[in-house]
Amino acid sequence: MGSRFGLPIGLALGAAVAMACLHTAFASEGRPANASETAPRAAATTPVKPAASPSATPSHAPSAGPVKQAGGKVVYLTFDDGPDPHWTPEVLAVLQAHNAHGTFFMLAEHANEHPDLVDQVRSAGNTIGNHSVSHPQLPKLSPAQLHHQIADGVRSKCFRPPYGATNAAVRAEIRRNGMQQVLWDVDPQDWARPGTSTIVRRALAGAHPGAIILMHDGGGNRAQTVAALDQVLTTLSARGYTFATLSC
Repeated sequence: MGSRFGLPIGLALGAAVAMACLHTAFASEGRPANASETAPRAAATTPVKPAASPSATPSHAPSAGPVKQAGGKVVYLTFDDGPDPHWTPEVLAVLQAHNAHGTFFMLAEHANEHPDLVDQVRSAGNTIGNHSVSHPQLPKLSPAQLHHQIADGVRSKCFRPPYGATNAAVRAEIRRNGMQQVLWDVDPQDWARPGTSTIVRRALAGAHPGAIILMHDGGGNRAQTVAALDQVLTTLSARGYTFATLSC
């Protein structure tokens, strides 16, 4: 589905508004224009189209709560839209090389197709979050459809709404199913493939103790993400950061 941190307030607010527009794009169709570059049904962000209603606007507020571990210079790497048979193992290999772990927000339709990858993610010491069944824009669904997308996703204590699109009904359904909504603090927009160096710069600019960083292991070619992840881990490690999983 850039950083708000380290920027002047005016620029940060402008960036947040731009990101909100990006994250609601193509939502009325449920599928982006070029599905080969994004997750099935939609990626976390897609090319710009008129934004959805205010109730469906993504929230980018920090996801405080019990899913985070306490103390120290810790960041939480998260990966959306998998598992993918090519890119998920590559992301896992980079994490292993740096003795790091992350949280993978999976689509149930992919997890059901690749149960071996689900096991591989868990056995490597990572945690798994629910990212819905098929990545629709949840605020636009009927109550029954909303329940299906949340309740029938992968089993987890954490739920990340596709596009970050949420409202009171979505949050209530998440709670009814025993989960906590988890968004993010830093979005380097790797989904758009802006170049490895740009992804790295945005991730590093936003990183701070307790930050949740959004990246993708599914939804298209993630070669830039994999290369950027290696550089981000190298630099943040040198700055004294460690990489923990969310308690999902």
